[in-house]
Amino acid sequence: MSLKPGILIAVTASLLTLFGCNSADTPKASPAANTAVAATVNGSPINASLVDLVVKQKAQHGQPGNPELRDGVIDQLATQFILAQEGAKIGLDKTPEVADQVELAQKAILAKAFVQNYVKNNPASDDMVKAEYEKVKAQMTGSEYKARHILVGNEADAKDIIAKLKRNPKAFETLAKEKSKDLASKDNGGDLGWFDPRNMPPEFGAAVSKLAKGQLTNEPVKSQSGYHVIFLEDSRQKQFPAFDQLKPTLQRQVEQQNVKKLVDDLKAKAKIEIAKAASVQN
Repeated sequence: MSLKPGILIAVTASLLTLFGCNSADTPKASPAANTAVAATVNGSPINASLVDLVVKQKAQHGQPGNPELRDGVIDQLATQFILAQEGAKIGLDKTPEVADQVELAQKAILAKAFVQNYVKNNPASDDMVKAEYEKVKAQMTGSEYKARHILVGNEADAKDIIAKLKRNPKAFETLAKEKSKDLASKDNGGDLGWFDPRNMPPEFGAAVSKLAKGQLTNEPVKSQSGYHVIFLEDSRQKQFPAFDQLKPTLQRQVEQQNVKKLVDDLKAKAKIEIAKAASVQN
């Protein structure tokens, strides 16, 4: 049985608290303690901060943050505390597998907290986000095209189609439906809609970019898929969204890049020694 993501941190925290001692040795909540207690389970406290954390996680996933939700979280945590205590009674907390899982969860939570703290204290500046915007914009500028094509398996068939279209250009859609091997476009008369030529096979993109509006390729265009007959319906300058529209996404992107650089730098400085795997005896 797997735990839901929203409750994983709370479960791990409760396990880390309880696996440190047997239930018989669990200390009672001290009245003088500064930490508020939401409930106790066999004398072991469920801190209100832990309940608040889980309630917040559930609220972020669309659940209403009302008293009923809080009561349900306390009941869920109480159940987990009880099960953890029972597991500790029979020594499961001392088994290598459980200890490894607890250590792994602890490291994952600490690593996530470190990254969140770094992003909080090193936010992406407006200059960094604007620079990212200009970089992406430069990559995305250019023309986009609206074209139709007919894909066939050999050059002779493609040349025959071109000859027919030169005699009757209006036959393109009919020929595409009859002859094209491109199942995605043939039923639409070979219509490819608007596209960036850089997203097409190189030979196809190069051929389209050389056509004038309303022009047909004079020769078949060969690609890995076969032979194309292409008709250019229209072209236009690609529209790029305004900075304010993309700013939130670009800010997250810059922050991710900064985190990756931080991680790469830390790994480069760290001394990582990988032990050789022990030979397996048959």
